[in-house]
Amino acid sequence: MPTDVVMPQMGESIAEGTIVRWIKNVGDSVARDEPLFEISTDKVDAEIPSPAAGVVAEIRANAGETVPVNSVVAIIEQPEERTAGSSKTSAPAPAAGAPAPSAPAVSPPPAPAPEAATPPPVQAPKAEAVPASTEAADENFEARIRRRSSPLVRKIAQDRHVDISKIPGTGIAGRVTKRDILDFLDHEGRVPRTAASQPAAAARPAPAPPPRGVGVPGDVQPMSVMRKRIAEHMIASRRTSAHVHSVFEVSFTRVAQVREARKAEFEKAGAKLTYLSFIVKAVTDALLAVPVVNASIDGDNVVYHREVNIGVAVALDWGLIVPVIKKTDERNLLGISRSIADLAARARAKQLKPDEVTGGTFTITNPGVFGALFGMPIINQPQVAILGVGAIEKRPVVIDDAIAIRPMGYLSLGYDHRLIDGAVADQFLSHVKHNLENWDSTS
Repeated sequence: MPTDVVMPQMGESIAEGTIVRWIKNVGDSVARDEPLFEISTDKVDAEIPSPAAGVVAEIRANAGETVPVNSVVAIIEQPEERTAGSSKTSAPAPAAGAPAPSAPAVSPPPAPAPEAATPPPVQAPKAEAVPASTEAADENFEARIRRRSSPLVRKIAQDRHVDISKIPGTGIAGRVTKRDILDFLDHEGRVPRTAASQPAAAARPAPAPPPRGVGVPGDVQPMSVMRKRIAEHMIASRRTSAHVHSVFEVSFTRVAQVREARKAEFEKAGAKLTYLSFIVKAVTDALLAVPVVNASIDGDNVVYHREVNIGVAVALDWGLIVPVIKKTDERNLLGISRSIADLAARARAKQLKPDEVTGGTFTITNPGVFGALFGMPIINQPQVAILGVGAIEKRPVVIDDAIAIRPMGYLSLGYDHRLIDGAVADQFLSHVKHNLENWDSTS
């Protein structure tokens, strides 16, 4: 019998969800637990699995539509339940996913001519709607590559001579993410440039791609649900908190030594020991020493949190999300490393649960991974402080009146001046700096 697909309730406070896109269309076969559609809520974006195996017989909510939880958004039938002349089977919905009557779908007017002339564009809407173009085939190919990769990914590919079209993407509509290309380089190695590929690379335009966003020049697209939520939260934070920033320079010499000595040990335990793991641990200890930075403001009251729950911002191709490491003060360096890797991986796979992005008491964001010297981040409400991590790189420094080369980095603290004074903020950063520069190898 037919199976109803309902909008799930992603958390107790969630009353509705917005359908971002349909991964399967009407007439498509789907396996049980296979991703069926993607939703966005106030808390998290997620891919929703199919409750049963079968064929998508009907889609009742279009992409971009916001519907209440428990509403039926699609119907799944067993293949034997569908007749050969079913209008739903003969007219699978396009990207929007809305069911269409059989009569207009039997003779689509403009479809045959483009299909005979240029087969590839006919299949492109399956993954992503591509507007009609009069440009040459190679220009169409270049545009598709840009749609399925970010400027950062394309820069890495250009520097390492990697053909992006050969990398399977795990992002939206098969987009190649930074993680995809780094994994490819780790496991497959460099893709050699052939005689055919070298001229193509030379023919590509020299101007640098846009520094942010993943749009194609000339396109006009509505903001995604996630982008709207981010905009609302950032504007609200600016209006709420009196933002002030302090910046400290930190030597990561000791951390680099410990990291190199214990890297293999952590890999055997299934964790990757990164600079961020050390920073999270150092920040946790500093929050315990300066608890006002781990507080929040509720009206005229100051709430001092019993637990240290650190959110770590994860940059996605389609936005930004902040999964939270709960009870960080109860975890050692190995536990923190495992949590960071797990939450980041599931954030990119859209498998986070709502309670994994709530309850944070302090946030760390890492623009340095993209090469930023430091950043001036906006506070993640209702918290009162946020730490920005700059690029950690070798720089000349003066030690005992001599010039030496050391791994250095800047840490910037954005704090709410309604509660935290500059002296307190600097005291907190001093704790973090001391913890990192005098790391106890037994931690």
